[in-house]
Amino acid sequence: MRGIIFLSLLSFQFSICNAQLNTDRITAIGRNALYFEDYVLSIQYFNQVIRLKPYLAEPYFYRSIAKIQLEDYQGALRDCNDAIERNPFSPGYYYTRGYIYRQLNRLDEAERDYTEALHFAPENKTYILLRADTRASNKQYDAALEDIAQLLKREPQSASVWGEKGHICILKKDTLSALEAFEEAAKYDKSNPAVWSALGVTNLMLEHEEDAYVQLTQAINLGSKWAGDYINRGVIHYRWHNYRGALSDYDQAVKLAPRDADCYYNRGVLRQEVGDYNRALEDFHTAIALAPERTEMRYQRALVEMQLKQWKAVISDLDTLIARYPYFLPAYYMAAQAYTQQGNSTTAYRYRQKAYDLEQRKDEIQTQQASQPHTDVTIAEAQPQKKDRRKEFSASTAQNRNDIPEEEQKYDSETRGTVQKRYQDVVNEPNIVLSYYSQDMSLRRTNYYHPIVDIINKSGVLPAALRFTPQELALTAEMVDFHFSEITRLSRMIDEAPTAELCFTRAIEFAVVQDYASAIDDCTRALNFAELSPMLATVITFCRANWRYRLLEYKRATGEQENTVNMDYDIMLRDYDQVIRRQPDFAFAYYNKANILCAQREWKDAIDYYTRTLRIDPDCAEAYFNRGLTYVYTGENEKGLSDLSKAGELGMYQAYNMITRFK
Repeated sequence: MRGIIFLSLLSFQFSICNAQLNTDRITAIGRNALYFEDYVLSIQYFNQVIRLKPYLAEPYFYRSIAKIQLEDYQGALRDCNDAIERNPFSPGYYYTRGYIYRQLNRLDEAERDYTEALHFAPENKTYILLRADTRASNKQYDAALEDIAQLLKREPQSASVWGEKGHICILKKDTLSALEAFEEAAKYDKSNPAVWSALGVTNLMLEHEEDAYVQLTQAINLGSKWAGDYINRGVIHYRWHNYRGALSDYDQAVKLAPRDADCYYNRGVLRQEVGDYNRALEDFHTAIALAPERTEMRYQRALVEMQLKQWKAVISDLDTLIARYPYFLPAYYMAAQAYTQQGNSTTAYRYRQKAYDLEQRKDEIQTQQASQPHTDVTIAEAQPQKKDRRKEFSASTAQNRNDIPEEEQKYDSETRGTVQKRYQDVVNEPNIVLSYYSQDMSLRRTNYYHPIVDIINKSGVLPAALRFTPQELALTAEMVDFHFSEITRLSRMIDEAPTAELCFTRAIEFAVVQDYASAIDDCTRALNFAELSPMLATVITFCRANWRYRLLEYKRATGEQENTVNMDYDIMLRDYDQVIRRQPDFAFAYYNKANILCAQREWKDAIDYYTRTLRIDPDCAEAYFNRGLTYVYTGENEKGLSDLSKAGELGMYQAYNMITRFK
């Protein structure tokens, strides 16, 4: 996530020289950075505290949390070990290290740490659930069920705990106990589609198809968006020879999960059944491309290829299948038939002889049944819970966020929380604007400078210096009052003797208090003065385009979007073009224009303008980031990942999360 309101690192370097250095305050700011997901920056704060007071446990612990979020589990483990060495009495430390061990698949050590955490906090539900999950993953099913039984004594009507019990029983292959657990869950949470999904798949495993059908339909009727529910109901339709119903369910599953191999495989089996061989082959191609390790799917594809007389493809698939399942007799007979059709009777005879030899060793083959491929339609797992606390790390649980000072809790909820939600999705970096107030971007190497603005700042035309920034500071109530009083003062001066400089100064004041319509009007008025200098006209035009975009964003957010949106975009683009004509090296005009083109889905032109930005400023992290996302949107993943990598190198470390996701 983008930066928040921090003191700059330079100011801390100055503070280090001060004997009164307040490491508690640095730690608090680092914790805020951590909370607002500025993990790399938070690590830098904790580094400073560790250098000054290496005997403290907290900075190691918080740095460990930041590294977990960056998926640096080995580094996180080292820090967590250091924290526990300095303070072996905090349950959150053991919980955190247990999670790290869980991610590293060191299950015995993870279980020991969760047990240690429970020694200090025996009633903590999260710790108990995580230990149960770890034990189940380690095939210690009875011990895991003991943990669940402990929770059920406290919360006998908890649908989520009953659901956990059911999932553990499924892993234990105790399907009847799982069914009982899911039935209990359904008693206490009848509106949760995940509960009905679990019931449905369990009954399907028990071949109670009528009950399964009713329960899966109930999950779907409750709004399930889980493709597995449609897959499993489609399996029942298929078994009941209701091919139309099965095809409808498989089609919906493909829409919901276009990268789930089971969706395509089951649909391919159905299409093969009804003789739609070409489309069946397409589905099998897709399924195998998505899950190449599932060799058994090649058998069904080979059957279709036989129908289409694609003999080389048949042999290739069957040889791969035989290498994995050497006792699967049908593969040998099919391969022999394919070689016969090719006129290769010698090889066909060899495959038939191998099949005959295996048939003579029936007893041996019987013992190998566990390694036979499953070639029928597949059943999907149950729908997961909406939020699986067992497998996600909760920094708030680890830190016990209730101990945050009251002033910081207030700050979190009133400002950063909203912005954090806004940037939760994959979105472009915002426009770079001119403002009096700029958040610290010390981690980025973008050159937030242009000489024309520096000249205007030094001329004394404006009461304060304008700065380029992609993130403006949030104003306090006192600052807002000050700017409103400035608007009043400037309005009196403009009434007496209007000038372009005064109009632009008031425009900035209006923009600061987010009255963008008035700011645009003042910019237009300033541009109409004949004596206006070309440099100031360029800056005013740039600002007017920025504020027009902000006004459009506001209208969208408040539902006031008008039919003139395209016209508004055209006006903004004309302003940026005018800036570019007057000042061809004004990189931020190219960058902002590219963002507008992205908003209009003009991807090719947007990429061109991001590229022009980078010719002027090769270190513009925002341009690399946005161009990378645009490449990804247009299917050019290799170029997109390259740009995102460069953005990360230039200080936009959130780009690495994008890289992981798009890979």
